[in-house]
Amino acid sequence: MNKVIMMGRLTRDPETRYGQGANGTAVGRFSIAVDRRFKREGEPDADFFDCTVFGRQAEFVEKYLKKGTKVVLEGSVQNNNYTNKDGQKVYGTRIVVDNIEFAESKAASEGSTSYGGQSYQGGSQPASAGPAPEGFMEIPSLDNGDGNGESSIPFI
Repeated sequence: MNKVIMMGRLTRDPETRYGQGANGTAVGRFSIAVDRRFKREGEPDADFFDCTVFGRQAEFVEKYLKKGTKVVLEGSVQNNNYTNKDGQKVYGTRIVVDNIEFAESKAASEGSTSYGGQSYQGGSQPASAGPAPEGFMEIPSLDNGDGNGESSIPFI
């Protein structure tokens, strides 16, 4: 079985090309940086992987992803070995992506500020969201405006 699941950030804007012929299948290429779980002194903090995606997924990547976007992808690892013009064998790998999804909200990827695990657009913290007892963050009221203090969200 050859299956890989990764989460990381795009290191550059994706490049998409279309094949020749009647179909003109889209082929997208990008690379991601994946943080290492355990970091040793003197070793890199992240690994970088070249990725290739085809068809509708390539069109999605071209339209919605850019450098810095955090994604989760699923695919397989393939050898990308070739002989260069000097006759030397060059070894490499690439990830052929089957599925790709956003790993964070658009607001988070555009630089919103985070306070205590909650993100707020524009870096302004709500007035009622101050420190609560025992180091917990106070959650602002979700009053639905009818005056009875009940939330309109059923699970709160």
